[in-house]
Amino acid sequence: MIREAKPPSLHRVLFHRHNDNPILSAGDWPYPAHTVFNAGACQRGDETILLVRVEDRRGHSHLTVARSNDGISNWQIDSKPSFPPDLVNHSEEAWGVEDPRLTWVEDRNEWIIAYTSYSPSGPLVSLARTEDFTSFSRLGPVMPPEDKDAAIFPRRFGNRYAMIHRPVSAGSSGAHIWLSFSPDLIHWGDHQIILHARRGAWWDANKIGLSPPPMETKEGWLILYHGVRHTAGGCLYRLGLALLDLEDPCRVLRRSDEWIFAPEMPYERQGDVNDVVFPCGWILNKVTGVIRLYYGGADSCLALATANVSDLLDYLRQCPAPGAGHA
Repeated sequence: MIREAKPPSLHRVLFHRHNDNPILSAGDWPYPAHTVFNAGACQRGDETILLVRVEDRRGHSHLTVARSNDGISNWQIDSKPSFPPDLVNHSEEAWGVEDPRLTWVEDRNEWIIAYTSYSPSGPLVSLARTEDFTSFSRLGPVMPPEDKDAAIFPRRFGNRYAMIHRPVSAGSSGAHIWLSFSPDLIHWGDHQIILHARRGAWWDANKIGLSPPPMETKEGWLILYHGVRHTAGGCLYRLGLALLDLEDPCRVLRRSDEWIFAPEMPYERQGDVNDVVFPCGWILNKVTGVIRLYYGGADSCLALATANVSDLLDYLRQCPAPGAGHA
């Protein structure tokens, strides 16, 4: 009997967990909180800033700023919610605001925050802006429900901004990663799928979504995304990589067949939602090439892992191009 050759595994450890994980939990908070997780991240001068999703005892979420000089310890946390839901002016936030992604947009000289607004109408993508993470102003909802897992690219393509997001429609065959364009961050169009959720037994079958914002590298836009596998024991969230063309982000250059990071530690496997690693932010040190990845563990805490950007790009060079593998 002739057996088909199996494709070689590319498995190697790319992200290394910090020894002091989890780095933040509800016990660190200066006011009552049920859980803290899924934080957007950025570097502002010598200060690391996390915009943390905080869930209260009602089950509603808001966002709070935490600051640190080393991005690991001695966090200075705002004494009250930094970005609470605006129930008066934004009914789409009635059940909370969740999962922020932070992008410095050079031509606007400000940070653009993409986040999920949640209400009885369902989750949708909203945008806000800030210069200092002290005061915020909303641009409002930019996509109808159901939509989430959104982030803005840091620069325009031609005269248009670009945003990755993950819409889901009733009766849809899967949840895929989309790309849309806008002249002003308010009006969006030219919607297209750039990464399909695979089907069948794949780790990223049926439901995928962007994790942190796209990271610009010399070889393309580095994408870290989550795939959700439904098992008899519940959902399992794991992470994979993709690379988009620098000048045409609609063009996928590479995509990993295998997942590269998965729930393994107790703080990732047991919590409000078991078996979840969910990053919303990462920070690249352009001098050392080290990436700090901030991720939620089991929807119950915040953890840190590090990788070298050159290792991630080297791994992706060995991954299939579209049409060459099973993406």
